[in-house]
Amino acid sequence: MTSLADIARATASEHEMFSPGVPVVVLVSGGADSMALLRLLAGGHLGEELRVSVLHVNHLLRGAESDADEAFVVEKCEALRVPCHTAQVDVATYAVQAGLNLEDAGRQVRYRLAAEEADVRAVEAGVDPHLARIAVGHTLDDRIETFLMRLLSGAGAGGLASMRHVRGRIVRPLLDVPRAEVRAWLSEQGEATWREDATNLDVSRSRARIRHELLPALLEIEPALHVTLARTMRVLADEDALLSNMAAVLARDFAVQVAGEDEVALDRARMLTLSSAMRRRTVRAALEERFAEAASRLESEHLDAISAGLAEDGFARDLPGGLRAFVEYDKMIISHRGERLPAVAPCLLPIPGVAELGSIGRIVAEVADPGDTAGDALSVVVDVGEATALTVGPSSPGERMRPLGMSGTKKLADLLGDEKIPLRQRPCVPVVKEGERVVWLAGVRMSDDYKVTPRTRAAVRLTLQAGEVFPCRLEQDGQES
Repeated sequence: MTSLADIARATASEHEMFSPGVPVVVLVSGGADSMALLRLLAGGHLGEELRVSVLHVNHLLRGAESDADEAFVVEKCEALRVPCHTAQVDVATYAVQAGLNLEDAGRQVRYRLAAEEADVRAVEAGVDPHLARIAVGHTLDDRIETFLMRLLSGAGAGGLASMRHVRGRIVRPLLDVPRAEVRAWLSEQGEATWREDATNLDVSRSRARIRHELLPALLEIEPALHVTLARTMRVLADEDALLSNMAAVLARDFAVQVAGEDEVALDRARMLTLSSAMRRRTVRAALEERFAEAASRLESEHLDAISAGLAEDGFARDLPGGLRAFVEYDKMIISHRGERLPAVAPCLLPIPGVAELGSIGRIVAEVADPGDTAGDALSVVVDVGEATALTVGPSSPGERMRPLGMSGTKKLADLLGDEKIPLRQRPCVPVVKEGERVVWLAGVRMSDDYKVTPRTRAAVRLTLQAGEVFPCRLEQDGQES
């Protein structure tokens, strides 16, 4: 009969969980599953060159019992000669502050502290923190319970694939082993004691009710439930991984450069060529790339709304994690709510000289040959007479100019609208002026009043060197001209 150690070793090998010399932080609660995982790792069953340490998080939820769990784990780590770090967190208070249930709050706290501990251990070992691993003792029963919870609440193939063997730095070597086999192995090792969390018996909680009432009933109907559901979840996970990889490629291909780093923008027309199922996956892939934590809180209804909103010109929707999705012309933008791009700060532009505009960029003024008027939207040659300086600032409501080649005037807002520059980006477009008269709407049009003519005696070249938040449409148009 294959032993627990053999199964865990095969699982770790198949999913490439560990590499020699890497730090492995084991999350140990004191329960049977985490104690078995600790013994396997400390005993070298999953790799003899691993740098194993333990993190125990005391949630302060059960008074003396929680403290006894902590003392138990510390004692066992001392006996196994494994470094142990403990942390105490008032999870109940955190749950209220974060608007989470106790289970979700505890999970967030544990993984956050485990990530911090893994970073510390990696620095101590002199390895890249991304190589460090966080090992948790989830078993096949945990995976099945999660599958049933998601089945009852409604989930797609990705959700029904349930827990993964590897997720980032988190690894689960016992995920293919039933809980009963874990406990039997512990007893064989002479470890007959472990800590039991009484809250796991509280059937008012969904997971406990599934564990103690639903699963036993299903096992009566199908004694081989562990085998059949394990096979089902493997198939779902494999197919989900394939589709997720395809969606990740599409998300990169359909992404549009936007002003500001903390945004996602997707090409609406290209996204609408996808099936609704692939659109949802592509949206999620794009958000996971940029907003990993917030993306984990998205539900099917949010993805469905964004997917449908791609076809609606006026679409806007608030999302979990402080995100907002909205349509801007040919793009679907997802960004943090309340973020504002910087407006051009009024400043002087000496001739010759430079006006520094921060993340918007800079405008350079140079003396030019009146006979050389070649340029594009980002570089123009103007006749400003004997002026020794110009001013740079944002556009003002109702401000007008006579665009080059036109006989009448036009509002700057209309010129920006013609270029399909969203309202939120328009304060990033600099306006160069002589006194109260507009010389150049940078990146868009110069004024016909300042064009070089045969009578021009001195000319000035104005060049906009765009920064990271300058509207990308104007920057791209300038480069293509």
